[in-house]
Amino acid sequence: MSQDSLSAWYADFFTELPNAFWRAAVPEAATAAEVGFVIRRAGLRPGSRVLDVACGSGRHALELARRGCRVTGLDVSAEAVAHARAAAARERLDLDLRQGDMRALPEDVRTDAAMCMGNVFGYLEHAGTQRFLASLRGLVVPGGTLILDYAFVAESLLPNLVLEEPPMTLGGVEAVSVNEYDAVNSRWLTSFTFRRGAQEHRGTSVQHVYTAAEVVRLVTEAGFTGVELYGDAGGTPFRFGSPRLLLTARRP
Repeated sequence: MSQDSLSAWYADFFTELPNAFWRAAVPEAATAAEVGFVIRRAGLRPGSRVLDVACGSGRHALELARRGCRVTGLDVSAEAVAHARAAAARERLDLDLRQGDMRALPEDVRTDAAMCMGNVFGYLEHAGTQRFLASLRGLVVPGGTLILDYAFVAESLLPNLVLEEPPMTLGGVEAVSVNEYDAVNSRWLTSFTFRRGAQEHRGTSVQHVYTAAEVVRLVTEAGFTGVELYGDAGGTPFRFGSPRLLLTARRP
C-alpha cells in the first residue's frame, strides 16, 4: 500500500463496530489510572482546561469532567462523539465535544493541558505529525502541559513484535486482524475485519513507528520543553521493552 493511499485512513475507519469493540477493551480501572497520571503530571485542579485529541467515545474526557476539569474533546468519528455526548448527558456532565479532524484543531481553544491518548499520535505521516504538534503548542497556554500516549514507539513495539494474533471478541464484536510491518516506511499496518452477526466492517489502521529519541525531537522542535518519559500510568521510567511511552512536556 502506498504512503498516500493511507494518509488519512482514520477518517472513515471508526464506525460503530470498531468503536463498540474498543469501548469494551479497556477496563474502568485503566482509565482511572491514566486520568490520574494526566492530573498529576499536568498539575490539574477543578476548573483546569483540558483538550483531548482524539477523544474517541470519551472515556478520558468523561472521567476528567467527573473530576472537575473543563474538557474540550475532538474526534473524527461522528458515532464516537455521539456516544460520548449521550454519556455526558446521562451524568449531567458539561463537556465541549466536537467532531473534527486532528489535522485541523479548533482555533478558539486555549488549554492548560493537551492530551493525545490511545496511540493517536502515530496516525499521521511525518509532516502531518510535525504540523499537529505545532498546532497543539499554539493552543496550550504558557506553563501548560502536553501529554502523549504511544504504544507503537519502536522500543515498545519491536521487542514484543507479533505478526499473527488470534481473533478477539469484545463487547459482542469479533475482531480479526492481519498485521504487517512496513520496514521501508516504518509503519505498522493492521487489516481489521469487525463482525457482529450479519454486520461487518473492514479497514486498515496505520501506525507510524518512531524511536523514543525521535518523538522527543519532534516535541522539542515544536517548541515544548522539559520532556519526561514514562513507561506506564504509574510513573515507571520508560525503558527498552516498556509496554508504552507516556511523554509529558511543558509549553514555555
